Amino acid sequence: MQPRNMSMSGVVDLAAVKAAQEAKAKAEQARAEAARNGGGGAASPSSLVIDVDEAGFERDVLQRSTEVPVVIDFWAEWCEPCKQLGPLLERLALEYNGRFLLAKVDVDANQMLMQQFGIQGIPAVFAVVAGQALPLFQGAAPETQIRQTLDQLIQVGEERFGLTGIAVDPDAAQPDEAGQAPPVPAGPYDALLEAAVQALDAGDFAGAVQAYRNVLSDDPANTEAKLGLAQAELLRRVSELDPQQVRKDAAERPGDVSAQLAAADLDLAGGHVEDAFGRIVETVRRTAGEDRDAARLRLLELFEVVGAEDPRVAAARTALARVLF
Repeated sequence: MQPRNMSMSGVVDLAAVKAAQEAKAKAEQARAEAARNGGGGAASPSSLVIDVDEAGFERDVLQRSTEVPVVIDFWAEWCEPCKQLGPLLERLALEYNGRFLLAKVDVDANQMLMQQFGIQGIPAVFAVVAGQALPLFQGAAPETQIRQTLDQLIQVGEERFGLTGIAVDPDAAQPDEAGQAPPVPAGPYDALLEAAVQALDAGDFAGAVQAYRNVLSDDPANTEAKLGLAQAELLRRVSELDPQQVRKDAAERPGDVSAQLAAADLDLAGGHVEDAFGRIVETVRRTAGEDRDAARLRLLELFEVVGAEDPRVAAARTALARVLF
């Protein structure tokens, strides 16, 4: 295994059609069996984050990477940035609910793995997809950047390798080392969610945004709150716009990222989903640096509004990948 000097596009080129089909069939079969068994064959949330050493690397990382992308967090107890990044990655692993696994490698105890991956400093984050290793980022990156990287990794895994993730049973909680069951997540959130809906109906978009954020601060994986927040933020942005001026600005200033994003918001709010997505994908293609990051992040937010299962979102993700890689 030689993970140095690899890139996402390079890994895509190495995808074998047969391996992708077999991996996808295997994952889908596992999901079907888990559904038939009432979730009994699914993984528990606690198994989405694992500690890995040199002895178990082939089993826990290489073999599992034929089912689901495995993100590797190289860390050490003495590393202060690691203490910031590690909990964030663990939270995201639970939130993404089986779309990737997080493998944590203590570099002090696993010097050989550190050398094999060419680690120069920590924290360092790599991924293994269908047995192929690639670097993701180094250092305690911002959460928005990490989310974007994970979304791209998952998309590559699905489209090029057929990796559809693993089924997770939220009720399959595992006991801790003391034999005690982990605490049940806080909730329910019916009152807060209802307050958010009432605020939306009253046109109080700021109040709705805050209500949804209150839920997500306690339960980051709450699907209803994530969808509601994306919708509320879109409506708040659109409510502050002058549609005629926005359209005029977008037409006259095609290189103005803010103008294009405002027009995309209006497109989506008006039901023109493909127009909104296409406008931002084109903006991503034309821009770089902070402007590109702003456009890409807005597109991911609009994906949340429409819903991941919508075929228009899938098409836009593919278009986004083409302009990024």
